[in-house]
Amino acid sequence: MNFRKQHSIEPTPMQLAPLVDVLLLLVIFFAVTSHYASVEQIMDVSVPAADTGKDDRARNVGEIIVNIKQDGVIIVNGQEVTASQLLRNLANIVAVNKDQAVILRGDEQVPYQNVVSVLDTCQKAGIWNIAFATRKPDAEAPQN
Repeated sequence: MNFRKQHSIEPTPMQLAPLVDVLLLLVIFFAVTSHYASVEQIMDVSVPAADTGKDDRARNVGEIIVNIKQDGVIIVNGQEVTASQLLRNLANIVAVNKDQAVILRGDEQVPYQNVVSVLDTCQKAGIWNIAFATRKPDAEAPQN
């Protein structure tokens, strides 16, 4: 004889409230980060054209964008910085992440010396992963 009681374990229903909370937080996170990523590209910096230019809206997370305006002003995260402030900020970041990526968005009219100065500052801070932002050439512009 079998005197044991047969207990059936009822499956627990899936809880939707925590799932909705997590999804809502993810949507908010991506909305905020995409807004800040687009702010860097709104600045009036006209990057030079290149045949292999890419759409710079497709960026990796964690990249630092350094804008060099036509008058030589350096802008990072929407704030104007000097070369010494840039060096200090980049050195602090490299202390945490040695492979930090930096994108230089130099205006096509900026003097080359200003770009070299920012490159030199990045090198002093220990940044080796540097890219230059370009755009695709206009369709109506004649190509040489």
